[in-house]
Amino acid sequence: MEHYLKIFKALADETRLRIYLLLLKQELYVCEIVNILKIEQSRVSHCLRILKEAHLVTYRKEGTWIVYSANPKMSHNKIIEGLKKEIPIPSQDLINLHKCLKEKIRMKCKTKTGSMGYKADEFA
Repeated sequence: MEHYLKIFKALADETRLRIYLLLLKQELYVCEIVNILKIEQSRVSHCLRILKEAHLVTYRKEGTWIVYSANPKMSHNKIIEGLKKEIPIPSQDLINLHKCLKEKIRMKCKTKTGSMGYKADEFA
């Protein structure tokens, strides 16, 4: 029961739900999520931490960088299946996602140092 409560609590926040819906679509860097949702990096990091605690999100290191994705172990969970079917990604988030991919924000993150250059040790 506690596991389900963590899932519902994690997804009860609009920002966390938006992040999770994006990660169900594809894996993303923190800087990409910041760029797509137009929110502060600290807020994204906090949301990702809660999603990780609920086992909804996993990450992998790519050199010194972290790439987040929806936890594949949750893909057959009835709650997650229903979520994917019933809750669409907000249209502005989809527009921003496509813009982010087109502008290759990921590559810009890797070459920048400073506010958009998030390294693995900062979020793991």
